[in-house]
Amino acid sequence: MFRADGHGRFTKPARGLLPQLGLSLNLPSGVWFMFKRTKVSVGVLLAIGGAVAVTSMPVVAQDAQRVEVTGSRIKRADTEGALPVTVVSREQLEASGAVTVADFMRTVSFASFGNFRPQSGSSAQSFSEVNLRGLGSRRTLVLVDGRRVAKSPNVGDAADINSIPMAAVERIEILTDGASAIYGSDAIGGVVNVIMRKDFEGGVLRYGQTSPSVKGGDREEMSAVFGLSSDRGRMLIGASSNNREIIWQRDSPLGTVRGASSFSNNFFTDTGAFIEAVGGQATCESIDGNNLFYYSGGRCRYDFSGTAADEAETGNKSIFGRGEVTINDDWSAYFNGSVVRNTSFGRYAPVPGFVLIEQGTAAWNLMSPAAQAANAGRDVYLGHRFAAGGNRDTESDGQLYDVQVGLKGVVAGWDVDFGMRKTVSQYYEIGRGYVVESLARQAIVAGDYDILDPFGADPLVLAGFTTTTGRDSVWDQKEFYASATRDLFKMGGGTAAIFLGAEYREENYSDIYDSLSEGGVVLGSAGNSAGGGREVTSLAGELLLPLTKSLEATISARYEKYSDYGSDFSPKVALRFQPMSNLTLRASYGKGFSAPTLPQLTQKPSFSADSIVDEQHCLADGNTQAVCDGNPSFQINGLVISNPALTSESATQFALGGVWDITPNFSIDLTYWDIKITDVISNVSAQTLVNRDNGSSSLPIPAGLSVTRDPATGFITQVVRGATNEGELVRQGIDLKADLQHKYSGLGTFRHSLVYSHLVKASTNGVSFEGEFGAPKDRATLTNRWLLGPFATTWAVNYIGKNGDDGVGFVGSYVTHDLQVKWDTPVKGVSLTLGALNLGGKLPQAVSADTRQFNFDLYDQYGKQWYGRLEAKF
Repeated sequence: MFRADGHGRFTKPARGLLPQLGLSLNLPSGVWFMFKRTKVSVGVLLAIGGAVAVTSMPVVAQDAQRVEVTGSRIKRADTEGALPVTVVSREQLEASGAVTVADFMRTVSFASFGNFRPQSGSSAQSFSEVNLRGLGSRRTLVLVDGRRVAKSPNVGDAADINSIPMAAVERIEILTDGASAIYGSDAIGGVVNVIMRKDFEGGVLRYGQTSPSVKGGDREEMSAVFGLSSDRGRMLIGASSNNREIIWQRDSPLGTVRGASSFSNNFFTDTGAFIEAVGGQATCESIDGNNLFYYSGGRCRYDFSGTAADEAETGNKSIFGRGEVTINDDWSAYFNGSVVRNTSFGRYAPVPGFVLIEQGTAAWNLMSPAAQAANAGRDVYLGHRFAAGGNRDTESDGQLYDVQVGLKGVVAGWDVDFGMRKTVSQYYEIGRGYVVESLARQAIVAGDYDILDPFGADPLVLAGFTTTTGRDSVWDQKEFYASATRDLFKMGGGTAAIFLGAEYREENYSDIYDSLSEGGVVLGSAGNSAGGGREVTSLAGELLLPLTKSLEATISARYEKYSDYGSDFSPKVALRFQPMSNLTLRASYGKGFSAPTLPQLTQKPSFSADSIVDEQHCLADGNTQAVCDGNPSFQINGLVISNPALTSESATQFALGGVWDITPNFSIDLTYWDIKITDVISNVSAQTLVNRDNGSSSLPIPAGLSVTRDPATGFITQVVRGATNEGELVRQGIDLKADLQHKYSGLGTFRHSLVYSHLVKASTNGVSFEGEFGAPKDRATLTNRWLLGPFATTWAVNYIGKNGDDGVGFVGSYVTHDLQVKWDTPVKGVSLTLGALNLGGKLPQAVSADTRQFNFDLYDQYGKQWYGRLEAKF
């Protein structure tokens, strides 16, 4: 974090040293006013972050020395406030080599457990999240210019940061403290406030390509941004595009791990117990000619890795614009708008599923006489892979439309800002190659689909039982807001100030699946329809009290009323103490909350293919004890249900820390933070339920959820999972930030920035798991910059600590190096950037808790990624 400015120059604290921002107004014969900027304050790079910050350009005529920072809605002269805020400038974003906001946020040390990214075949394969402190993306609030980003309708509980075009971003402010008292629900884990470009003149064109060492995954990017200023106002318009190619499982640089799904061609009892392979080993190995069906452990199995993709092909296109016009000395109007389109293509292996085989049919008679006798009078199911019908291909098309208009000015000494915003996020999904179970069963019973030779079936027969699935989702959000701030009275350390605000928001959500999927008759399809709406009314206030010249207190509170479940009140108090000119201490304590999401309240029951680790199931699946001792994962039938009785979860949070400017060029920022969440809204996983069922967890299975096993063998036939208010989450940690700059005659300027996060404790219901698989205790980034003449060289070291145990697997410390060289060419305004992410080509360890080979949230398999960018400014 560069507190002094976005270029990494370290001066003494900004207190009293910020150059002023001002407006020079010149009145012509009309309504319009001329204006021009004075010298831009270094504090502008740290400005904005509340109700006034939603505007296209900050109002500064009333108090030129004051700016806003994320976490407060009162402008103040000192940018080092009472809350821990990390500011990432445009320069830092570009030096990171990241193409998208999502790419950059995956490298942030505060994302303790990583962030979800597009995965092929997932119902969220075009979605990217921000997950601070490992608390989940629904507990991390994402803002754009101080206003919350609408949730993505294909997940329904979190913002998709792929909807934020990198070309439009000026900087990113990350508040690593709870902020429900300022912003409302979802801000338990922290706040990511993306500040968009506003004060921009001229134009910039950019083109770039990225090529990873893995086959596939190539990326292309391009953007154009134009800004202008005149005697009537200023505006900015832009467009951007980027896309990334698909990566197939068979091309993974980790090597191909043969899929071992027993959904291939086997008979099972009605309780899920294995009977025998259809036709035995000879039939299994002759089903197709590409060896994806194979015989192992007495079962016919299918190698899904030969056809499925790991990462989806993704594309993003956007256009955006914003502007402001002056009306008179006290008033101005602003407008912000954007249109974003996200597309994806993913592939899953062919449909797996159970098909009922009735006694007396030709398919029943394919069982051995002993199996027929043992199962006489009971239902038998065929666990089959419909590979002859083709792969499951999913294409998605998401579109976001966002428009905001408002006015800001002065009324009776109050700085006021009010306006409205309309956001519509649409998501369409088409799935091909799925199977209607009843029609497939009819074809099997009629003998038209021979399970001894499925690839010999007539194409018309295959077309007769395959189907195309559809999904149409919308998140429609409308909000009205008004705020007012003013100075109150003099105190020992300055002038007290107050903020008052009110908001009204309507959220309407629908996620509609095709009727066959809703009816549960489509094999290989997951998810079901959901929908609902709510109204949220909120009142907020903040009081800044400069008690003495060295001690400042901020008291804030917010009341929110939800039309569907009730209301919440969140207070907070923060202290800022400056005992010396180069030392600032801070402390905060507050309450927070997260409201239940609309999908959790309204979703219809939906199928889910869940992965679990369970010894009973492993042994019942026909494996040896030695194999089961290795804790392999298995895919089982899951059912996800909603819970309309959910209430909000509550959080208690405090943070303690400070900033010490040891020298004008060396600064250290240290923060201890503590978060405790009660009445947790838990999406109880299949693995958690299985652990409770087999006794490895002493907690009971919540009402309505269940694990069903074959009573004779322990084979899991179904897990019913969903959300409930249950238990307690605790997170405790330490963040350290250190910045150093040194300069030598003839050698240029050197800048070093270290951001390190240590997880002291992570627990659920008193059971700690910090350091376990997927929950590393340590993450860090060390960025080194060397500026010499027209060249800027950046070397970044990224560190993810060891994690895991013998229960799932152990992953050692993971270190990668990024290198970039930027050259301002002799051609005016033209620069060339060359670089490599993961210069050493380090790959993640092949350890995973699901069917993929590694932890997708924390690591990637791109290996070395060379990139080049050409930029022209004019």
